[in-house]
Amino acid sequence: MTSTAPLTTGDLTAGAPVHSLAGSGEWWRDAVIYQVYPRSFADGNGDGIGDLPGVTAKLDHLKQLGVDAVWLSPFYRSPQKDAGYDVADYRDIDPLFGTLADFDEMLAGAHERGLKIIVDLVPNHSSDQHVWFQEALTAAPGSAARERYMFRDGRGPAGSDVPNNWQSIFGGPAWTRLAPSEDDGPLGPQWYLHLFDSTQPDLNWENPEVREEFEAVLRFWLDRGVDGFRVDVAHGMIKAPGLPDWEGQVAMVEGTVEESTDKATDPGAPEDGSTGAGHHGPMFDQDGVHEIYRAWHRVLAEYDGDRCLVAEAWVEPLSRLARYVRPDEMNQAFNFSFLTAPWDAARLRTVVGASLSTMDAVGAPTTWVLSNHDVVRHVSRLGLADIGSGPLNGIGANDPQPDLELGTRRARAATLLMLGLPGSAYMYQGEELGLPDHTTLPDDVREDPSFFRTGGAEPGRDGCRVPLPWVGGAPGNGFGATGKTWLPQPDVYAELAADKQYGVEGSTYEMYRTALELRRAEKIGAGVLSWVDALTDSPDVVAFRVAGVVVLANLGAAPLPLPAGTDVLVASGDLATSADAVAVPADTTVWLRA
Repeated sequence: MTSTAPLTTGDLTAGAPVHSLAGSGEWWRDAVIYQVYPRSFADGNGDGIGDLPGVTAKLDHLKQLGVDAVWLSPFYRSPQKDAGYDVADYRDIDPLFGTLADFDEMLAGAHERGLKIIVDLVPNHSSDQHVWFQEALTAAPGSAARERYMFRDGRGPAGSDVPNNWQSIFGGPAWTRLAPSEDDGPLGPQWYLHLFDSTQPDLNWENPEVREEFEAVLRFWLDRGVDGFRVDVAHGMIKAPGLPDWEGQVAMVEGTVEESTDKATDPGAPEDGSTGAGHHGPMFDQDGVHEIYRAWHRVLAEYDGDRCLVAEAWVEPLSRLARYVRPDEMNQAFNFSFLTAPWDAARLRTVVGASLSTMDAVGAPTTWVLSNHDVVRHVSRLGLADIGSGPLNGIGANDPQPDLELGTRRARAATLLMLGLPGSAYMYQGEELGLPDHTTLPDDVREDPSFFRTGGAEPGRDGCRVPLPWVGGAPGNGFGATGKTWLPQPDVYAELAADKQYGVEGSTYEMYRTALELRRAEKIGAGVLSWVDALTDSPDVVAFRVAGVVVLANLGAAPLPLPAGTDVLVASGDLATSADAVAVPADTTVWLRA
């Protein structure tokens, strides 16, 4: 059936359930979780950088929006070489963001409003300013201090060659050599591994001391009352024995590029909608990571049984990702196969169906996400001419620029499709306002290390991290009292500011709020998906039923007429109406009662 054919009520009949696992009580199974990137959310002290008091001040915005939980990106003590993902002290708040007392106030305010709080944990690496690494710098090769990290002798007669050929995800070699010292061994100064920036040395997770320390860190925050942890680079802590050479190159978020790409090496990809976003190679997705998460699962079980672990694991095929959420490991894993899927009906149906059935097999909920602090916002991504292979890791001023009108229309449709899926959904701050990336940021204001380590070849992620606009036209669009913003905002943020959208029919904010209210009332997150039989082979339409709601997304060029008398609950855009018919235009999603 094509999208130009008129639908009848019978055409909206759903078939057999795709999966059988509905929500079973734990809050995270059907929660909508809102990501706060603290330095860009709201500024409480006027220094131009967002902070925890700023988060506290905006909790009512989140409550009124209708989300269930908040995930905070890192706020720990840090030299901020990678925006806080270089942690110097896992048990304290960086002064940029406030104090532990500010954290406790924010946590209490969230809980008073019925909001859960998930905090970021960065276990693959620490900052080079961490007390452990500073101790290692003055210790001898083979010492207990160096065994906490990945120190190795260099290759070659004088140890002057890198220990292996691995490349940093941020560009350049993944090894840095220490300065000469009187304690050096016969091969001279050792090298240390850093899969990211040279200021982010990788920890040695084969060392029991490292494991004990992080279990203690978990308990520190659990004792303060946090509701869970999002685990950064969850697939990266264990490396293959011997650290063998590898000819591949892992990009920041686009996935893996290998010299010889062979689909046979990833047999699940064609069937499950995988898009090449999975990181492979000897530094990722090693079986040993699962032992770590089984231990963490036991730590969380010591509390009230209501705390969760969320994996940021760029792993494909989906059958590999499902290993992270087996019953005795983590509770959720980000679905990057969905995030990277192109705006194509067949591909979306494939990845949705495979995601549900694969996670169902291990008893886990599926999570859905379209934007975060590491990727181009979906308003900008879906506005590119080539949306199937467009960049994820930043758009620069000299790159092809997105069509904001097209991107907004598609992004709203994609969002409404996502929120209609069973399971848990993640939102990135500001997407409820329809914010695009700042795609013309001047190079001299950029801070992302990937920009510098690649000599500007990669624009980096600053464009999606621009401070939010709260009051359109005010200094800094109301980000803080002084008008300062650590990154400049694009002009369009003034008209997209929160105060310009509250209560405005048809605004992106009101679409999100309405959809979240309906999602909760209809128990969509805890529902079971069935495809609409008449549209399962359509090249242009994605249509399914969850609970009592039919979700229909028209990705084609022609409007799709709806049956007479159809009750439209919410739409991502204006519908085409005539005297006797209502039609769903191109790049539009509707929720129907039919």
